[in-house]
Amino acid sequence: MIEKKLTAFNTENTVFFPVKKTGDLRIVFMGTPEFAVASLNKLVQDSCNIVGVVTAPDKPGGRGMELQQSAVKIYALEKGLNILQPEKLKNPDFLQQLKALNADVQIVVAFRMLPELVWNMPPMGTINLHGSLLPQYRGAAPINWAIINGEKTTGVTTFKLQQEIDTGNILMQQSFAIGDEENAGEVHDRMKEIGAEVLLQTLKELASGNIKEQDQGAMVNGEWSKIEDHFLKHAPKIFTETCTINWDKPVEEVYNLIRGLSPYPAAFTFLSNKKLKVYKVEKVYREPVVAAGKFETDKKTFLHFSCSDGFISIKELQLEGKKKMGITDFLRGYKW
Repeated sequence: MIEKKLTAFNTENTVFFPVKKTGDLRIVFMGTPEFAVASLNKLVQDSCNIVGVVTAPDKPGGRGMELQQSAVKIYALEKGLNILQPEKLKNPDFLQQLKALNADVQIVVAFRMLPELVWNMPPMGTINLHGSLLPQYRGAAPINWAIINGEKTTGVTTFKLQQEIDTGNILMQQSFAIGDEENAGEVHDRMKEIGAEVLLQTLKELASGNIKEQDQGAMVNGEWSKIEDHFLKHAPKIFTETCTINWDKPVEEVYNLIRGLSPYPAAFTFLSNKKLKVYKVEKVYREPVVAAGKFETDKKTFLHFSCSDGFISIKELQLEGKKKMGITDFLRGYKW
């Protein structure tokens, strides 16, 4: 459900195309994970003309290392859509197949970086759906970093791809609130549905000739203007060092890190020299009586790790070599 009014942008430097109905547009969709399925499903439900779906090649995975299909491929197969799975996006055979689809526009949702000869191929360009209010949080992990940084609001943006990543002209944006207790997985699940709605609306406005492009900038006193790079917050890939909990930080920062990385890849600490992944916690504000990183427990109901100004009470966790479980089950079975 869309919670706030969509924002469309206007500029004089817009290239206009013949007005069409959305169903008349020849669309190539590019995406791989479950996040992208919501958008593809929305387009299919609206009877959009999906002439091709480009997704990642099947890869071995799981305990048996059997070939695994992407979430987008599984959906596309169910709907009988034309599927392309190039190993390399500059492969001449793939480029020939893509060009033969004669797409008016390409849609990219959670896919890899495209070379210019791909994103610049269709006459109406390539539209990307990004999980932030650009230009803030450009990069691979916008949902995670927005929560880690304690943002109260995030959103989605549709924009035209160009050479530098996540810098193309904005078409539409939609903001929504981040709940104080929401984790990255919960925001992801809401965002994929909101993003699908915004993407469909973008296509409709683009087809009707009512949408215009806007250079990326920032809202200042209700006006859109350029923003200096040092005011931008970025969303780089999440690495192991990002997930390591620093207990010297304040409770609020540690709390936001944990929910910003839950359920995947999960923040972690160590207990008896074993990695302890932490998924769900609560804040406890009282004067620490043990050093930061040390813990208190009654071995039955609570496990509190000390921060600089209070404690983090762990509610759901996973010890190395064990399954994920609630705190009472963990304490009941853990040998101190």
